[in-house]
Amino acid sequence: MFVHKMWNDHELCKMVAGGVPFPMLSDAGGKVGGVYGVYDEEAGVETRGRFLIDPDGIIQAYEVLTPPVGRNVAESIRQIQAFQLVRESQGAQTTPSGWRPGKPTLKPGIDLVGNVWREWKVESAFD
Repeated sequence: MFVHKMWNDHELCKMVAGGVPFPMLSDAGGKVGGVYGVYDEEAGVETRGRFLIDPDGIIQAYEVLTPPVGRNVAESIRQIQAFQLVRESQGAQTTPSGWRPGKPTLKPGIDLVGNVWREWKVESAFD
């Protein structure tokens, strides 16, 4: 917990005005990390993990990285936006690779099977 405070007070506040806008928590003993499978008991630390959990408590996505590699905040936001769109459409729309707000979505169904290539182009996955 003290490491988080030092990180916020001496590093993050220089990158984000006022520091991060949410609380950082400590997981002494790895109870939460153990539930999510990211706690390294031998080293006594958690690996870098990101979990997107929907309002129903269901994990929709997760990413676990080794300590030397940082996570991509922009990709996390993109995925949250995609999951929100799918949820709001009640599954009537899905988001293909690289989807961003404003880009075309796919409408799942029997007509899409074998025809994704007509609806989505590889170039659409990139900005």
